[in-house]
Amino acid sequence: MSNENMTERQRITKEEMLERYNAPRKKNNLPPVLTKRERKKLGIGKDEGRATAKYIRIAPRKVKIVLDLIKGKSIDEALAIVKYTPKAASEVVYKLLKSAEANAVNKELDRDSLYVSEAYANKGVTLKRIMPRAKGSAYRINKMTSHITVVLKEKK
Repeated sequence: MSNENMTERQRITKEEMLERYNAPRKKNNLPPVLTKRERKKLGIGKDEGRATAKYIRIAPRKVKIVLDLIKGKSIDEALAIVKYTPKAASEVVYKLLKSAEANAVNKELDRDSLYVSEAYANKGVTLKRIMPRAKGSAYRINKMTSHITVVLKEKK
């Protein structure tokens, strides 16, 4: 791609980007939202293995019970805990851990030094169903879904 076809945002160097990213904010202290290209240029996310499962048909509060057990644990310990936890969410979390581990190994991180740095379940869409009741009325049933994310990092 030649320089005249590039937009100004694409021409910014890594130093300028870091300077703008670390500059003080006026209204709030939130960092600016970076594009995929900017994250790649700054190297954000290179030191982690991330896996996300979306629209899982288990309520987030039930998934969080399992996720709280593995936060901060090493990958082997987390896999062992999840494998023997008698919860419906443990099967999904086990698959996510394996996927995040594979993603981290593909980024050439050492498997033996991986630990669960982040694990969270966000609320997904709610499936609305009805249950017929007496005298022609109906009650609403809300079936919750979850977006589950697991992030593995190397211990320093």
